[in-house]
Amino acid sequence: MGWPHTAAGRADFFVLTDLGARVKKVSGLKGRLLLEKDGASFLGGRRVDLLEAIAETGSISAAARTVGMSYKGAWDAIDAINNQSEHPLVICSVGGNDGGGTRLTEQGQQIIRLFRAGEAEYQRILDALMTGVDHFDAFQHMLRRFSMRTSARNQFVGKITRLTRGPVNTGVHLKLDRKNALMAVVTSESAATLELKVGLEVYALIKAPSIILTTDTTGRFSAENRLCGRVARIHQDEVNAEVRLALDQEKTVIATVTHETVDRLQLAEDTRACALFAASSVILALVQ
Repeated sequence: MGWPHTAAGRADFFVLTDLGARVKKVSGLKGRLLLEKDGASFLGGRRVDLLEAIAETGSISAAARTVGMSYKGAWDAIDAINNQSEHPLVICSVGGNDGGGTRLTEQGQQIIRLFRAGEAEYQRILDALMTGVDHFDAFQHMLRRFSMRTSARNQFVGKITRLTRGPVNTGVHLKLDRKNALMAVVTSESAATLELKVGLEVYALIKAPSIILTTDTTGRFSAENRLCGRVARIHQDEVNAEVRLALDQEKTVIATVTHETVDRLQLAEDTRACALFAASSVILALVQ
């Protein structure tokens, strides 16, 4: 399973079993209301707390207050969780007969159950992980999706569907879900180093300033990638505006644009828009 080892042939693991609790040393994994491996975040306990609060309150703002998180921080966490999951864990709706709200999917509920079971029975979980029991292998695979922390605001997970190899560059086509896809261009040397192949699951990272927004959802553009949806949130500061675009399948794209762009495109919540970005702006990564 690729667990890290020290020079002595093993790694020390720590498990914290509750919020104010003692640290118990066992063989394998370090957790402090989050799971860590070699000091890197594996799955944050605060995110699980947030998911639980959403299930209880049905509201992002109420859940954020419950766990002591800012409203923007809660949205960012939900965006990251949904973007890195094959199926959405949180579904947000606006308006309607019920006035809108937020709820967990069955996948999200399952994550909570598995995570809390891990806290309550940490030794059994560790033993199962080390021996490769099937359903814990699946849990570990999902945990790994949430482990990467980068400065890129847009982080997706997808499977390679096609590779177009050239002497200098390689085009990499990714399927994010049944409705969303994107393309990356990397050097052929990088493709060989990463051992890219059809069916491989990879991370796609795009910085928010690399995203161009347009309200023309039918035109043709030179950018290889176009992800369309509706504006879900606009956060403006003294310099720029951060626009959150909600896609199908609860995926999101974050773009950083000027205030003039917001005004010129007349962007507002629920405005239909597309995020355009070049294939060369996409950085691919693997988590071993």
